[in-house]
Amino acid sequence: MTKHIKENGRLRLRKIVEFFPKLTVTVLADLVADEFVFGEISRVSREAPVLILTHRDHKVVPGGGANAIYNLADLGVNVLPVGVVGDDEPGKLLLRAFRHKRIPVSGVFKEKSYSTVTKTRILAGFAHTAGQQVVRLDREPSEGPNAHLRREIVLAAREFARASDALLVSDYGYGAATPSLLNAIREKRGLDKVPVTLDSRHRMLEFSGVTAATPNESEVEEALGIRIGNDWERLLAAGDQIAGEMDLESLVITRGKDGMVVFPRRHKPVDIPIHGSDEVADVTGAGDTVVAAFTAALAAGASAEEAAHLANYAGGIVVMKRGTATVSQQELLEALDKTPPVAREH
Repeated sequence: MTKHIKENGRLRLRKIVEFFPKLTVTVLADLVADEFVFGEISRVSREAPVLILTHRDHKVVPGGGANAIYNLADLGVNVLPVGVVGDDEPGKLLLRAFRHKRIPVSGVFKEKSYSTVTKTRILAGFAHTAGQQVVRLDREPSEGPNAHLRREIVLAAREFARASDALLVSDYGYGAATPSLLNAIREKRGLDKVPVTLDSRHRMLEFSGVTAATPNESEVEEALGIRIGNDWERLLAAGDQIAGEMDLESLVITRGKDGMVVFPRRHKPVDIPIHGSDEVADVTGAGDTVVAAFTAALAAGASAEEAAHLANYAGGIVVMKRGTATVSQQELLEALDKTPPVAREH
C-alpha cells in the first residue's frame, strides 16, 4: 500500500531543488574515468569463439566520485572537487570534462607517479541497435596517493569545506577518500557544523563523524555479514544497526528496483518505491546520482525524508539513461511536476 505526499510537500521539494544554485558542496573523491568503446558485431573469430567488433565510437566520461561531482554540477550546485588524477590521457580528459562544466580544478592534483583509475567497458551491437556490454577492463594504480599528495588533499578539502554547505565523501577504495583523511580534515575545526555525507564501497563502518550515508543493500550485507533478501524486519534491523554504530543523523539504503528506505534519527523508517519504471536501461553510476541529490537536498535544509525523495527521483531518472549519466536540475523539477512523491506503508 502506498500513500501520496500532500501537495504542499511537493511544493516544498520544488523549493529545495530551486535553491541548489545557491549551495556550495566540497567533494572528497576517488576520481574515475569511465571509458566506453562501442563496436559493431562483424563476425565470429576463427581464432576463438569470440565476436569480432568493428570499432565505431569511443568516449570517456567522469565516473566514480567524479560522477558524483558531475551530478552535483548538473543539479546546479557549486561544486569543489578534491582528488587525484595521473598525468595521463584519462586524467587529462577528466580535467577537461570538469572545466567544460566550469567546475574548479584547483583541488584536483595531477601526479606523474599515479595512474588515473580507468574502467573500460566494451559494448557490442548491430547497426542501429543499443550496444550490450560484453566485458569490462579496469586499470588501477598499484598504490594510493603518496604522503605528499595526502597532505595536499587534506589541506584543500579543509579549506574548501569551511566555505561549503556540505562535504560529500565518495570512497571507491583507491586512497583519496579514506577514513584517516576525513579524520585529518576534521582536525583544527575543519568541519565545524558542516554536514558530511558518505558513499563508501567497502568500508563504510570505518568512517566516523559522518552525518549521513547512502549504501546500497549489498554494501550493507557485506558490512554486517548478513543476507537481507526480501525480509523487511531484517532490513530494518540492519539499518538501525548501521545508523547506531556510525552515529548517523540519517541513513538511506538503496534497493534497486525496490526503491530505497530512509532511516531518519528519532523517526520511523520510510519505504520509498522506485520512481518511474523498474525496467531500467543501465544502473552504472546510479549510486553517485543518489548521493549527489541527497547531499544537495540536505545542504539546502531538507529533512532526511525530503532528501531521500529527491534522491529517489534522481536515481529513477538516471537509470533510464545508458552509460554513466547525470540528472539535471530541470529534469528533477519536471519529474516533481509530473509525479507526486509516494511512500509504502507497512
